[in-house]
Amino acid sequence: MFRNSQFRAGTWAIIVAALMAECDDLQPIRSHSLQEIAKEFLRLGFVAYGGPAAHIAMMEERFVRRLAWVSRERFLDLVGAVNLLPGPSSTELAIYLGQISGGVAGLLVAGACFILPAAILVCAFAWAYLQYGAVPQMAGLLFGIKPVVVALIAQAIWSLGKAALKTVPLATLAVLVVALAVLGLPVLVLLIGAGVWWMLLRQGQALVKARTSMTALFIGAAAGSGATAVGIVPAFLYFLKVGAVLFGSGYVLLAVLRADLVVRLHWLTDAQLLDAVAVSQATPGPFFTVATFIGYLLGGWKGAALTTVGMFLPAFVYVAVTAGFLSKLRKSPVAGAFLDGVNASAVALMAYVGWQFTRAALVNIPAIVLAIVSALLVFRYKVNSVWLVLAGAVAGILIRAAGL
Repeated sequence: MFRNSQFRAGTWAIIVAALMAECDDLQPIRSHSLQEIAKEFLRLGFVAYGGPAAHIAMMEERFVRRLAWVSRERFLDLVGAVNLLPGPSSTELAIYLGQISGGVAGLLVAGACFILPAAILVCAFAWAYLQYGAVPQMAGLLFGIKPVVVALIAQAIWSLGKAALKTVPLATLAVLVVALAVLGLPVLVLLIGAGVWWMLLRQGQALVKARTSMTALFIGAAAGSGATAVGIVPAFLYFLKVGAVLFGSGYVLLAVLRADLVVRLHWLTDAQLLDAVAVSQATPGPFFTVATFIGYLLGGWKGAALTTVGMFLPAFVYVAVTAGFLSKLRKSPVAGAFLDGVNASAVALMAYVGWQFTRAALVNIPAIVLAIVSALLVFRYKVNSVWLVLAGAVAGILIRAAGL
C-alpha cells in the first residue's frame, strides 16, 4: 500500500512540475493578525465534527461566506489541491487558509490551532481509557451533531457547486465522477483523471506544442522492523512515514494501521485500535488524531505529543512547499483547465461522501427532523455553523436521555 502511495506521490509531482511551466506571478495575499487566525481556527477545532467533508463545509461557511478571507473560486482551488496531496485533507486546507491569511506564521498558527483541541481531547480520553479501561460514551452527542453536519455539507455542496460546475460539460463530468465513485474507483484516480481529461479537452493543442522538463519527487517510505518492543522514537518515525505517504480517507488509514500496528508489529490489539478509532470519531477535528491516542498508549504524554507531530508534520511541509506556486496555477490556461476538472471532481466526490454520511446519520425520525430544521436554519437564515453544532449536540443528548 505504501509503494502505491509512493507512485501516486510521484505522479502528482510530475503533473505539478508540468503545470508550473505555465505559471505567472503570485497573487497578492490579504493579511490578518495571528491572534485573529488563532481565534478562528481554535473555534473551528472545537466544533469540527463529521470528517473532512464536514470540515470543508464549515470552512467554506466561515472563511468564504462570512469573513470573505478568500473567494469561492480560490477556495475551490485549495480544496482541489489538498485532495491531491498525501495526508489529512481538511487539516491541509486549514493550513493553506492560514498561509493565505498570515504567511508562514499564519500557516503554523492555523494548523496548530485546528489540531490542538482534538489532540488535547483525545489525550484526555486516552488517559481515562488507561485509568478505567473503557472509552467514555458519547452516543447522544454524536447523534445530535450528525444531522447538523448533513445540512452543513449540503449547503457547502450547493455553494461550491455553483462556482465549480460553471458549464454543462463540467456538470456532466461531475455526474460521471459520482458514477465512477459508486463503482469503487479510488478517489485520487478520479481527481487526477478528471483534471487531466478536462485539461486535454480544453488545452490539448497547447500541451502538444509545449516542451516541459519534468522532475518527479518520490517520497521514501522504508518499512519498519518487526520488533515488538515499542519506543516513542520508533512510534514517531512510523507516524511520520504514514503522514508523508498516505492518500485516502480515514478508512484507508484504519486499514494501514491495522496491517502494521496489529498484524505486523504487534504494538496494539484489535480492541485497542478500534477504541482509538472510536475516540477519534467522537472528538472534533481531524480523524488523524487517532495517532495521538495510539501514541499515549505506547508512551504516555510524550508518546502522544511525538506521534501527533509525526502524523501532521508532513502536511505543514507539503503546504509550505506548494503554497508559493499554487496561486500561480490558476493564471495558466493549461493549469487552470486542470484545476477546473479537479474542482468539478472534488465537488462531485463531496456530494458522494455527503450522501453516504446522510444514510448513516439519518437513522430515525428525530434525526431526520434535526436535519430538516438544521437545513432550514442554514439555507434560509444563514445561522452560524458553530451554534448549529452546539445546539445539535445538546439536542442529541436530550433526545437520547428521553429514550427516543
